Formats: sequence, structure tokens, C-alpha cells
Amino acid sequence: MIFTFARTHTASSATKQRTDWPIYGGDSLDDHYSTLSQINRGNVSKLQVAWTYDTGEAGGMETSPIVVGKVMYTYTPTKAVVALDAASGKVLWKFDSGLTGGQAVRSLTYWTDGKDSRIFAGVLSYVYALDAETGQPVKSFGEDGRIDLREGLGREPADRQSVYLTSPAIIYKDLLITGGRNPEALPAPPGDIRAYDVRTGKVRWQFHTIPHPGEPGYDTWPKDAWTYEGAANNWAGMAIDQKRGILFVPTGSAATDFLGMNRIGDDLYANCELALDAATGELLWYFQAVHHDLWDRDFPSPPTLMTVKHDGKMVDAIAQTTKHGVVYVFNRVTGEPLFPIVNKSYPPSTVPGEVASPVQPMPTKPAPFARQLLTEDMLTNRTPEAHAWALAQFETFRSEGQFVPLSVGKATVVFPGFDGGAEWGGSAADPQGILYVNANDIAWTGALADNVAARTSATRAGSSDPNDARNMPYRFTGYKRFYDPDGYPAVAPPWGTLNAINLNTGEYVWKIPLGEYPALAAQGMKNTGSENYGGPIVTAGGLVFIAATNFDKKIRAFDKDTGKLLWEATLPYSGNATPVTYMVNGRQYVVIAATGAKGFPADGTRGVYVAFALPK
Repeated sequence: MIFTFARTHTASSATKQRTDWPIYGGDSLDDHYSTLSQINRGNVSKLQVAWTYDTGEAGGMETSPIVVGKVMYTYTPTKAVVALDAASGKVLWKFDSGLTGGQAVRSLTYWTDGKDSRIFAGVLSYVYALDAETGQPVKSFGEDGRIDLREGLGREPADRQSVYLTSPAIIYKDLLITGGRNPEALPAPPGDIRAYDVRTGKVRWQFHTIPHPGEPGYDTWPKDAWTYEGAANNWAGMAIDQKRGILFVPTGSAATDFLGMNRIGDDLYANCELALDAATGELLWYFQAVHHDLWDRDFPSPPTLMTVKHDGKMVDAIAQTTKHGVVYVFNRVTGEPLFPIVNKSYPPSTVPGEVASPVQPMPTKPAPFARQLLTEDMLTNRTPEAHAWALAQFETFRSEGQFVPLSVGKATVVFPGFDGGAEWGGSAADPQGILYVNANDIAWTGALADNVAARTSATRAGSSDPNDARNMPYRFTGYKRFYDPDGYPAVAPPWGTLNAINLNTGEYVWKIPLGEYPALAAQGMKNTGSENYGGPIVTAGGLVFIAATNFDKKIRAFDKDTGKLLWEATLPYSGNATPVTYMVNGRQYVVIAATGAKGFPADGTRGVYVAFALPK
């Protein structure tokens, strides 16, 4: 069901001219678009390494730097913040909080009022305010230069909660607006969206993603859910229409991801696109993509704000990609879908006590950018032995497409897998209304099992909380990729794609495999595509730049109109991040964090930034 709330603004968005990259995603619109064209179709093949910055630290990163003027700000693998000369990679300053953790950090946030300039950095549960010139904490912000995201959520003790700022906060005027990464199993705090004063760190407004009594959406949960339920959080990042003051917030699933018997109902505002008044936090409209999520089908990336031609008129739109491989497109002011959305029926759960939603909303256009149903004829034919193995496994699975509730003791195919479809790298959009999105296209499986052993262990440990995941009647058996015995996807290629979709019409411009396995390519099995993490950018030079691919460690440039490969370079490690582009001293650069493949560290991981430019 779609709920819309009217708003009177009519101003249209315009792409800002810029030579830097001051915001995660390039702009508040999160369109990943650059007006730079020094590097273009005609000369991109001449790109060469201009500089590298080796952090000297092991570990992976998912970080896209920001560039303001001639300075680049970014992270190291241990979550130290560094300022670099954007033309040379020389370190200008470094801030180390003394805290290290394994959470992803995808970028930083820059704010200035023309006199005071600050960098806001998430490190574990804290957000630090740093002087942009010196890297020193701004002591007047929060408590001694930082705020603690665990506080103010209504769950005590606060220091036992878990909220990490994986994707950066977003700025609206003098507000610093945050989401966070929350646990996906209970106990977990709620995923409230909060706005802080950029100067003082005091909370200015707070939106409850799990509604409290008397708030709209409260009746979509059990009556006391707001006291124990968690997540429904924004971990992927946000976008904002600065002119209208509308904040767009995609949210994830409620805890526990795969079990919902203690949260019967649609569970607003989990799995929603929220349009909020950025000044007040007031809900303007929302759309819920998955009712009562039992599949961890979070909105996985920031939305993309763009302008498209619809019914003969230019419309300021919002495009949101999903893990299950579809894109929703709305009028960003009213929430009206630009292409019809229909409620499709899906099977009930067979798990005692579980009540799956009988319907889920699916767009009629564009067509899915990842395959939706795994059938026998789609199994791998890489070798006869691999096919025979895959067929034997497939015959033990339940494979019926999207939104089939997991069952106890039998594996269910999730296709595309738990990592998408689309993922956190986000999409790019050019002014012509073309959306560029990369996708994973392999199958995973999931199942439930009786939780007796875990409940017994929890009881011995003194946990009797019925909302502790250890005390749930069933447990998720784990995220399992459907790989053959040689470690390759057990489905036929493509295993990863890059897609160009015309959102004026809902039709595809082109679709190509993205990535390959070097060992298979050497045997003649090229252009298979591969799993990929990190998004694309698009430029006025007619180019789409993307790294992302896990196994070949390459960054590539494609013709944005045709998908033709125009340039590629091999990185020291896989570039599981989104690149950025900017110009300093009249020279355009493209920079990528090359840090090692996500979840595939066989070649090691290390934090290295690589900058490319045309020869001087």
C-alpha cells in the first residue's frame, strides 16, 4: 500500500556545476554524477596512475573519499581519518580516535558556514566533529568533540546498545542527520532517524522508525513492540532535496531478520522509503517495499534523485534500487509511483506462529535487473561434474521465486541472493534520465532450524528475555551462497551485471556482464560477470566508471550510451568501493579505494588509494 501526503513545493532540481566531490555520492541528490569532461570517450584509454596513497594498514574498506577544494578526506582501514593533498596524495593531517572496529565506513561528512568547517566521522558508535583544517576534535561539539549514537534511543543501559555509523550522516542547513547500522537479531535498539545541531551536537528532532503509541503506523506492530523491537534502521545512507527540504530515508528490516512471530503485522517503518521534512522530521510520505520482512530484504543503497520525462512533463523523481532486483520510481514530492505498482500474492509461512504477508508490492516497470526465479535449466554448465552436482543440490531445494517464506529443515533458494541484486554501492544517474546500477546475480539459500540448543544455552547463561534471539523458537541456519565444489557460482552466468535503464520510459538501454574470474578467463570462459560491491559514477565526458568486482581487481570505464568497454586497469587489490572524480589545478582525477575483496581475502587486504589522470 502506498500512502502519500501532499506537499506544495514545485521547484525542480538542477544539476550543480562542481569540480570537487564534497558529499558521499557526489551531491545531496546522491546521483553519482560529475559535470567534468576533461576525461572523455576520446582519451580515457590514456589514463595512467597519477598517485597512490598506501595507508600502511591491513584490512578492507568500502570508502569513497570526499574532496573539498584541493583536499581529500577519507578513512584508513583502522578508521583513522586522513586529509590528503588531492593532487598528490600527500598526507596533510591524520586523526586517530584510538578506537578500531570491523564495521564498514563508506565516507565522511563535510560542513561549513563559510567561517567554520568541520568533518564528521563515524567511528564505531561515535560521531566525531573534526576541524577540517587541523583534524583536531571540536571540543564544543557533544561531549569533548563527539556524540554517542547509542544514547537517546530509550533502551538502557545505553552503553550496551549497538549502533554504528557505516554510511555517513547528511547535512541540511545546520543539521547533521544520521541513521546507523543496528544488530539484525534481538536484542537490538530501534533505528531512529535523528538530526543533531552541527555546532553543539544536541538532538533537534527524532523520527521513530518503530512507532510509539499514538504515532501513525503504531497499529502495524504488536502493541508493545516499540519497547523491545529493534532495527528498521537506515544503514545504507540517505539523499536530500535541498531546495524543497525533503529528506529521503531508505530503511532496513526489523530484527530478527528471518523470524517475525514477535512482530506480527506489516511492521512500519521497516523496509520503507521515507520522505521526511528535513527541518522537523515530520513524515511527508512513505512506501513500504516489503511487508513483514522475513528475508532480510533491506533497502540496500541510498536513493538516487533525478529528473525524468514522464507523460510529456519533466518530473523530479526518486529512484530506489533493491536487493531483490527491482527499481521503484516515484515523484519525489508526492510519492506517486511513475510506473504502476501491483500487489502480488505469495505463499503463507509453514512455520508455527509466523504470519507472512499475503501480498508484496512489485513494480510493473522497469523489468527486474537481476533474475527472479532459479529453474533447473539455469544451473551451471561450466563442467559436466559441476552441473551434476548443482542438479543434485537443486533437487533438495525449494525454488519458487521471490518472497517464499523460509521453512524448517529445507533450504529455500533466494535469488538474487541476500547481497542483492543491488547493494550498498548505490546507483548513478545522468541528466538524460538514465540510471546506472550494478547487480549481483547469484543464488543463495536459507533455512530455519529448531532453536532448542540455543535456548538451553541462553537459559544457562541467565537470559530469559523472550525477545532475545537466543530464546526464539527457531533460528536462521546461515547465509549460504550456492557455489559448486570448485568455488564458482552453481548457476549459469551472468553472475554480475551493469545495467543502464532509461527511467523516462522504463526500458533498458543496455545490460552487460560486469567482472570475471581470471582463472576461468584464462581457460576461455570470459565475461561471466562476478559478485561486485561498490557503485558506479557517470560523467559529462560520456563515461561510467566502476570498480567493484571481487576477483579480477579491475576498475573500468564504459561508454555511458552503449556499454562499450573503453578502458580498464588492474588495481593492487579489489576496489570494493565507489570511485570519485574531481579536478584540481586544471587536472581531472578518478580515485578508487583498493582494499581487497569483500569476504574473499585470499589475496590479502590492504588500504591503498589509487588516483588516475591523463598524462601531463
